[in-house]
Amino acid sequence: MTSLTAAGPRARVFAGIDWAHTHHVVCLLDADGEVLERVTVSHDKAGIAALIAKLGEYEPAGVGIERGDGPLVTALLAAGLPVFVIAPSQVKALRGRYGSAGNKDDRFDAFVLADVVRTDRRRLSALVADHEDTQSLRALVRARKDLIGHRLAVANQLRAHLLTVLPAAVGLFAELDAPTSRAFLADFGTQDTVDALTAEQLQPWLHERHYYVKPAAVLLQRVQQAARGVTGAPGQALAAITQAYLAALNTVMTQIAALQDRIAEALAQHPDAAIFTSLPRAGTVRAARLLAEIGDCRARFPTPASLAALAGVTPSTRQSGHTRIVAFRWAVDKQLRDAVCDFAADSRKTNPWAAHLYKQARARGKNHNHATRILARAWIAIIHACWTTNTTYQPARHNALQTLLKQNPQPEG
Repeated sequence: MTSLTAAGPRARVFAGIDWAHTHHVVCLLDADGEVLERVTVSHDKAGIAALIAKLGEYEPAGVGIERGDGPLVTALLAAGLPVFVIAPSQVKALRGRYGSAGNKDDRFDAFVLADVVRTDRRRLSALVADHEDTQSLRALVRARKDLIGHRLAVANQLRAHLLTVLPAAVGLFAELDAPTSRAFLADFGTQDTVDALTAEQLQPWLHERHYYVKPAAVLLQRVQQAARGVTGAPGQALAAITQAYLAALNTVMTQIAALQDRIAEALAQHPDAAIFTSLPRAGTVRAARLLAEIGDCRARFPTPASLAALAGVTPSTRQSGHTRIVAFRWAVDKQLRDAVCDFAADSRKTNPWAAHLYKQARARGKNHNHATRILARAWIAIIHACWTTNTTYQPARHNALQTLLKQNPQPEG
């Protein structure tokens, strides 16, 4: 089937795809915005193949979709189709173009996506896929971040349980999910066991686990002064819950460590690794997150401002008449913003220039998050320069840092 308009048998066609977990709705428009065809396909191998075949009949000038990853997007890019990602928040706002109801409807959203590509294509940037090694690294770091969320959730559940069953274990060591804390719960997981504990038993136990922060006598005093938990048969019964939470926490921690090893391996093999690992306090995981979320396609971010805008570290300015409002930017890549701000917040601990910018922002009354975004925006200019020129960050060539160091010499040692 071909698209027939006054422009000829091969007039421009535009497509919109409303993505879903089980099926996809496709809408095809001609150059005047008239619907040529609507198709619903299943989210499986056969359905995606049918969708690509249908689009091949029309050869659309652009395909609008709400997400930029997944098997469907991979297939679209492999077929050589120009893909434009339009965020769900934008689609929600754009529904008002066509009516006041603003209701969510798959067929209507597919039409909206196609029509936005038709009318605003010059304002949209076509999706350019990163290389496979970058995509794999992105999947690894995001999976690790998700597991850390699970770790925090399980640790919080365990803490809430212990506050009733065994309060002495809460806050005894630095963190509840630390190895020493988990080992303590495994060996002394009931109030009765803790009551019977002596300094002579605890000291060698701590030594075996290389714990030297607090002496056994101090820890034992804390245990004895803590509120008492549940003893006897009820305490033994509730200990099963403690061990269940502990087992879940141990499993998540093990998988996080395994993913970190895989991330380190993937990062070491990536051609851009040296750029991001050279940044202050970037380490391995933080460098991998920055690389994965920024990507390897230099054409995607021609200027530092374009990268800063997507990362949400530049404010959104609204102006009407004499009213001008500078507000927090919401329509951003949240994964990228989190990666950039996490790096910026930690960089100030070792980089005097970063610490100086952060302190200046706080002195102007900015809260921690706002000051971190200001610092992140400054770092993005540096990261973008290193990234586009394939050079590592070199403090000796960082003019602002060197000027600051000359004005405020750092003490030796």
